[in-house]
Amino acid sequence: MDRLIYTAMTGARHAFLQQAGVANNLANVSTIGYRAAEHRFRAVPVQGEGLPTRVFTVDASIGDNFEQGPLMTTGRPLDVAVKGAGWIAVEAPDGTEAYTRAGNLKIDANGVLQTADGLNVLSEGGPIAVPPDNNIAIGADGTVSAIPRFGIPNNVNLLGRIKLVNPPESDLARGNDGLFRTKSGNPLAQDETVKLSPETLEGSNVNVVESMVDLINIARQFEMHIKMLQTADANANKASQIISINS
Repeated sequence: MDRLIYTAMTGARHAFLQQAGVANNLANVSTIGYRAAEHRFRAVPVQGEGLPTRVFTVDASIGDNFEQGPLMTTGRPLDVAVKGAGWIAVEAPDGTEAYTRAGNLKIDANGVLQTADGLNVLSEGGPIAVPPDNNIAIGADGTVSAIPRFGIPNNVNLLGRIKLVNPPESDLARGNDGLFRTKSGNPLAQDETVKLSPETLEGSNVNVVESMVDLINIARQFEMHIKMLQTADANANKASQIISINS
């Protein structure tokens, strides 16, 4: 009887956790550059003496969907979207190098180019500083140029170049802050093949319809596991009654 309980108990638990993951995807359906997380179940034998026939259900395969999201033209000079594969390098709060697809950039009060979340956008030499009274233009290769609002017309100054990288997807891991990092923790080199689409933003790659269907299916799976537990409990009670009568 406990074999059924192991499977139903762990199945219900991980169905609940998977439901939370799908709900998080739906919550980020409007988040710029968001990458959907995917959950998959698998069976794992219970280790220990006398338990070789018991099996746990685990949510052991949590992957990320790296398909490109929809591109939206904004006309805003500080908006950029990565074309195809590739990432924008940023400075994480802990000082490490991390990667994002969110290209809705801004200039903070100190004149530093940042993401909308306040993370410094990196070049090969570090953060990119923007002098005051300048308009900004970002090229397809990540080059950031400053155009003075006053003085000599068409006087363009090169400020730096956004660091663009393109590691294998298998080498990336999502952190709790939503940023991606290399599994080794080592920073990556600039990739000349990665290009940006200026004045454009990439939307979330979450498929709302598929996510809603997944939520319904997960809810049904959870109900099924609960019913299995109730059935196991009823069977155990009946068995106890029969044993007590025979004894």
